[in-house]
Amino acid sequence: MTEEQGPAEIGRRVQQLRHERGMTQRALAEPAYTAAYVSTVEAGRVRPSEAALRHLADRLGVTYDELATGRPAHLATELSFSLTEAQSALAAGDTAAAAAGFATVLERADRHGLAPARAAALLGLGECALESGRLDEAREHFESAELLLAAEAPPRRAAAVRGRAVAHLLAGELRYACYLLETAIDQLNAGGLHDPDALLLLYSAVIGPYMDMGAHARAAQAAELALALAPGATDPALVAGLHRSVARTLIAEGRTAEADASLAKAQELYQRLRLNSDLAKCHWMRGYVHAQAGDLDRAEHELRTARAMLASQRAELFTHQVDVELADVLRRRGRDQEAGDLLHRLLDRIGPERGAVHAAGAHRLLGLIAEEREDTEAAEEHYVAALSLLERAGAAGDLADLCRLLGDLLRRTGRIELALDVYRTGLGHRAAPGTTTLGPGPAHPPIHTAGATPDR
Repeated sequence: MTEEQGPAEIGRRVQQLRHERGMTQRALAEPAYTAAYVSTVEAGRVRPSEAALRHLADRLGVTYDELATGRPAHLATELSFSLTEAQSALAAGDTAAAAAGFATVLERADRHGLAPARAAALLGLGECALESGRLDEAREHFESAELLLAAEAPPRRAAAVRGRAVAHLLAGELRYACYLLETAIDQLNAGGLHDPDALLLLYSAVIGPYMDMGAHARAAQAAELALALAPGATDPALVAGLHRSVARTLIAEGRTAEADASLAKAQELYQRLRLNSDLAKCHWMRGYVHAQAGDLDRAEHELRTARAMLASQRAELFTHQVDVELADVLRRRGRDQEAGDLLHRLLDRIGPERGAVHAAGAHRLLGLIAEEREDTEAAEEHYVAALSLLERAGAAGDLADLCRLLGDLLRRTGRIELALDVYRTGLGHRAAPGTTTLGPGPAHPPIHTAGATPDR
């Protein structure tokens, strides 16, 4: 709630409103106070009591809050409605309209000191920046939101933490992304704060960095936990739209408390709708598991499902991540041309600052395709490009595998000493499949899932 302003600001406001209404000081003061008292208030020489402010507000035809703080009546409700409109645009993929809406809310919330609306607007702007690939800007918005929510319970900060982690992940900072998410999950579970929405948000977000780091057992477990928490969060868009429409009619009728309740439901549903891009990662993980088991039919189906979910939300950056896995399945099914076309399109759209691990994955696959076509020069170029990207990202398991591929290629082309150097580099990054150097996994929520076992 906004703090009351000082006596000088309140006095100026009383005087301005009195003049606008053509009232004398005596007319404003009676019957409870004197004209001299009103004059003292308007001069800012005395801070009126709550009772006096309520009397003056009633005589001036404004709310107590508006007179005490300068905040327009119904501002909070108006900002809530603007937030749901912006969230609706974001859910529909209209990032530009969403960003404009969130920016307007942020400016008004800043001006009137409304911290909850400001935090919500910053989260929205962060999501818009993520969708547009502006990772530094996204991280700044999420950090600002988390700072505003520092005194709130951990579940309230989950969206800001998740946003920061995704920005770091897409910038290639895998280990730090895992650290942020696992710390937040531990705070919720170890502290008994088993908020399903917050946990779903965090578990689904941690799948990506786990997979990129080669921690496949942890990724599979996080996917199972996310899916166990997800029932009922599949398609809330229509219900959210209904709540928005109801809120609009309630606002028109002056029923602000009921409108606020309806808008709160709409906002919650739109926020859950944004989880679709995270839940798609669960299908992505299943596709990966099927691919590892050699069931390429089911792997392709799961990956295409994940890709369709992400594309429907216009989540371009996350769609690229799935494209790499899909291209690998297509290559293994003998559809090299289709896989190569997909990878080249992907590399045309992303750069190292927007997804180093996945750009490296694309180069690795293009290297394998080139090798199968006996184009060793092109294969080496792709392997070297991938190696440079992975060294920056710190993806140890992928680095070891890539060094093996490049070393084998160099050995086959007679460059033995160079091949040995590459093998030595790979040994320095060697990691067993499914392991990570992140330490123990986070505490588990009190739910049971089929096949979920602790990652030790």
